[in-house]
Amino acid sequence: MKLHLFKTLWGHSGSIDEAIVAARQNGFDGLEGQAPATAELRREFHAKLHDAGLDYIAEICTAGSYVPDRSASVADHLESFRRQAGAAVECAPRFLTVIAGCDAWPLDASIEFFAEAMEFAKQLAVAVSFETHRSRSMFHPWITRDLLLALPALRLTCDYAHWCCVCERLIDTEPDVVALCAERAHHVHARVGYEQGPQVPHPAAPEFQPALEAHERWWRMIWRAQAERGMTVSTMTPEFGPDGYLQCAPFTRTPVADLDEINAWMAERERQQFARRNSEDFA
Repeated sequence: MKLHLFKTLWGHSGSIDEAIVAARQNGFDGLEGQAPATAELRREFHAKLHDAGLDYIAEICTAGSYVPDRSASVADHLESFRRQAGAAVECAPRFLTVIAGCDAWPLDASIEFFAEAMEFAKQLAVAVSFETHRSRSMFHPWITRDLLLALPALRLTCDYAHWCCVCERLIDTEPDVVALCAERAHHVHARVGYEQGPQVPHPAAPEFQPALEAHERWWRMIWRAQAERGMTVSTMTPEFGPDGYLQCAPFTRTPVADLDEINAWMAERERQQFARRNSEDFA
């Protein structure tokens, strides 16, 4: 099995050309982010990635941004998903990763949404996975477990950093849920969370080594489960980002670290981790 790493466009303030250059310099296999807003821009985006030899993972947020519109109904989220998915496929993505639903919904509403979203996804001829994300339907381990049991075809983008924050603990306490998620994992967002937040200031800092190593245990479970399912490629996006995730000094708002450097460090770290585990576990 191979590991393909993607550069996130979340927090990237430059041009697509600059993102492509940075991706190639740091050995990324492609970009992950939301599709451009217009058909013309999507054509240009796709052409530039094709010319650069880079792949693309399209990100979708239903009915809002990363936090949903609290008043949006299941039907609103479905319409938002269909519309954005139709635009995203114009960029020929490898797959769609979707931040969907609402944390305030009862379980039956979330089941209704994901069942209908997966049915629509069959028409797209592209895989779709749904992210474990705060403020969304899969915002903690136990409701995610219930959704996975109710919907055997549901596939995940696993971002466990959110759960560490929501649960206020590293989720080694939930081995059965982590194992079930590994069986359904399609994609990984490699951001390290900790008991008091969804993003450590820097994953190389020794004070956050327990959190880093915990996440790597969970990612290794995913790699092993994917290999057992016969997958030949595992995808991962180092996804340290801005928007309150990156800690800043008070008053000056000076960031405590550089996002590009953190994500490049995370990518190289996981290349090495995967290579070692690939030779030990998957040979």
